[in-house]
Amino acid sequence: MNDHDRIDARSLAMHRAIAEKLRADPGLLAIAFDNIARWRPTAGRATWYLDRWEELLRRPFNEMLQEIQADSEEMRAMRQSGPFAGVLTPKERWKIYDAFATGTYYTSVGNYRGL
Repeated sequence: MNDHDRIDARSLAMHRAIAEKLRADPGLLAIAFDNIARWRPTAGRATWYLDRWEELLRRPFNEMLQEIQADSEEMRAMRQSGPFAGVLTPKERWKIYDAFATGTYYTSVGNYRGL
């Protein structure tokens, strides 16, 4: 697995953890909407991504959760600008980062050490 694939796998793992937290507390979705609103004035050409995220977040809840965890080319690109900063705690994020550190990650996405 090359570095780019590892980063994509880590991002997918992050979004799977985010989906679990959202499932447990749908109110956390407000964080994503607040981030989009705060980022929009300075987004420039990235506005397309914010529009797309906003559209995804307004879908039926279970459909949205499934979509953010999809291992598709579009979602790999979308996850690079995800609006979920603040949903995971720093400790939750670092567990995933540590699990995907060079030489410690598993090639089976989702089967990572520490969570």
